[in-house]
Amino acid sequence: MNKFLLLLIALLFLNCQGQKSKINGISFVAAPKEIALESIDPLVKLNANWAAVMPFGFVKNLNSPDVIFNTERQWWGERRDGAKKTIEMLNQKGIKVMLKPQLWVWRGEFTGNIEMNDDKDWQAFETSYREFIMTYAKLARDVNVPILCIGTELHTFVQKRPKFWNDLIEEIKNTYKGELTYAENWDQFNKTKIWERLDYIGVDAYFPLSDSKTPSVEELKKGWISHKEEIKAASDNFQKPILFTEYGYRSVNYTGQKPWDSNRSNNDINLKAQENALTALYETFWSEKWFAGGFLWKWFHNHKDAGGHENNRFTIQNKPSEELIRRFYSKEK
Repeated sequence: MNKFLLLLIALLFLNCQGQKSKINGISFVAAPKEIALESIDPLVKLNANWAAVMPFGFVKNLNSPDVIFNTERQWWGERRDGAKKTIEMLNQKGIKVMLKPQLWVWRGEFTGNIEMNDDKDWQAFETSYREFIMTYAKLARDVNVPILCIGTELHTFVQKRPKFWNDLIEEIKNTYKGELTYAENWDQFNKTKIWERLDYIGVDAYFPLSDSKTPSVEELKKGWISHKEEIKAASDNFQKPILFTEYGYRSVNYTGQKPWDSNRSNNDINLKAQENALTALYETFWSEKWFAGGFLWKWFHNHKDAGGHENNRFTIQNKPSEELIRRFYSKEK
């Protein structure tokens, strides 16, 4: 066999190795109590090939230096044992996992605004957060999770304490050998300085797209144009694929106006607006080579009782958008 042919075979092999199927993921909500294997079956029927498993740590307020996690007072799925069992069941059904430990501030205050009062508190918070993340980095190692997300929407913490984050990433890499990402909010991802140390640029993709009550797919796609350019520029700059660590829309009027809005109002149900918004996102990004895929927000273990036509929350369960996503995900399985 001549050298040219050997080189051609090698290049073809490398090209094939570099190609990955899209991450057709969902965000699997932590269950209050232990769940059965059958709870995973609706995800298989959705054609999802990935799920984000999300154990939680809690902080009392935006200035508290203590991360409280893995306690008996937490839901089963929010603790290490529940996360481990959930991962094992998902894997048993052929679904890969991104482990995504994240913080919750009491009363639902935005995690991006967590900021300590002085350097002493910052150091205490860093120690506590490090323990939280390393607990789950070791779990990710032990159960061979392919992707670990090292934080979610913590822009003040990330931007103000770069040395801590670089040291943390180094420590994680000494423990866990899988791929890493960090989930930054849609309006802060281009200010994040740690992307070059990670494998994916993680974006929680709640970009504002339209002020219409029920925006059309074409209107929403136009709304994506400038955002897509910014996202693609980040991918080009860091030579990293984009991963939507969260994406989704409520089934509510004006869902494209402030997609991040999770207020508890149960009014203004609009199933078509959710369908159109998801269609526009899928048609805008899923065919792009620099786009790795994403995790739909959000999915509950008790599928029969979740969502429904009278529900205006983010879940697609038992709504027209469930069949929409089933079709979308079947194309990229």
